[in-house]
Amino acid sequence: MHLESPSISNGTYINGTNHQDVKKNFKTISSVPYPSRSFEFLRKVRDPCVEVYDESFTLSNLPQAKLKLKFIIVGTGLGGLATSIFLARRGHQVTVLEQAHQLGEGLSKFLSGKVVEPQGMTFRRWENGNAIGHTKLVPDFRENLGASYYVVHRADFHVALHQRALQLGVEVRVNCKVVDYDLKAPTVTLAKLDCLSADLVIAADGVKSAARKLVLGGIDQKPVHTGFAAHRATVDVQKMKADLTYLAFLGIERPQADFRRRIGEDRHVMTYTIAAGSSFNMVLSHVDKTDPSTWKQEAALTKIIHLIKKCLKWPLMNCTPLKTWIAPQSKVLILGDAAHAISNIYPIALKVFEKERMKRSSQMQEASMTNGILWHFPDGPLQEAQDEAMRAEVEGKHFLKSTNQWSDPITQWWAYGYDAEAAMQVAWDAAVTELMSKVGK
Repeated sequence: MHLESPSISNGTYINGTNHQDVKKNFKTISSVPYPSRSFEFLRKVRDPCVEVYDESFTLSNLPQAKLKLKFIIVGTGLGGLATSIFLARRGHQVTVLEQAHQLGEGLSKFLSGKVVEPQGMTFRRWENGNAIGHTKLVPDFRENLGASYYVVHRADFHVALHQRALQLGVEVRVNCKVVDYDLKAPTVTLAKLDCLSADLVIAADGVKSAARKLVLGGIDQKPVHTGFAAHRATVDVQKMKADLTYLAFLGIERPQADFRRRIGEDRHVMTYTIAAGSSFNMVLSHVDKTDPSTWKQEAALTKIIHLIKKCLKWPLMNCTPLKTWIAPQSKVLILGDAAHAISNIYPIALKVFEKERMKRSSQMQEASMTNGILWHFPDGPLQEAQDEAMRAEVEGKHFLKSTNQWSDPITQWWAYGYDAEAAMQVAWDAAVTELMSKVGK
């Protein structure tokens, strides 16, 4: 495949080539059927031939759905709210139902003053804190992947999604527990006996989903324990600054300090600042049936743990792939933790969505479980080989591969360079082409 590189002018033609033709060539050549980053330079080119992201691309000029539909989303978790935002941006009518009496995280102004952009991510040996792996995040993520790598408290992220949804006109109704679904109508029945209808119902109602069993034909496929759990806690940075040991050891002297992971056999600890550097977040992952205090890690880390006032324990769950996310009538869809107006085209659209998103979510789940293997080797030959495989990134040398999935060039691009909307567009175009070819026969 060959691409001419004509000089750019403001005219309709460039070296005898029409702009529309060049644009078509760019689209064709940027969709090669093999892993390649040879066209990443197009992100930085602001030229009439090339489509690039523009921050002025707002709701007013965002392409709207030709047929506006009414959606009901059950669940105001991250998945439910994110889905409501996407649909509302395209002009659909969206109602989100939440069984709680109120959204517990409260309200605030999006994410301003809430996020932190770490300079890098450092893996450290559990017993002495020595660096064994490092991923440079600034400016690499911005330049290579088109977005910054931020860390944020889940509650603040949830608030931001809620506020954005309301801004776009999404109706969020609390104290609305869904007790039943009619897959054919589709409708949902509330505990208050109200019945609500829509063109499509999306059940984003979590690991205890009431819709999952119905969609799967009456046989539920519940998530199972992975054997691991994570204790999550935060500590006030001001209290930590009273002891210089914390500053030197944990690197919180600046808000953008590295995201740090201490890894060891069957356990790891993640530490980083959130809330614009005012709060120190800790995630301590361990085998579920053991007490994390039995792990005798370095003294300074243990000292930090004693500052924790309260702690939440999150069991880490895993779902085996479901056979489908879509009810037989193609009017009820499950997504998120529940899964991990209707014309003839919508069942096809839902199937395209299911195929693409099932594959992606399954792969991401597998990548997460793989980290649980890579980080938890017992001290010995495997652990030493892993540390050696990450040495180049710690020393600032060039490398082509790494056991650190954040640094491994191929894995990093696959995980963070993925564009969900672009991937769905490619999948949809392929499905339409296949459908048209069948119709033409």
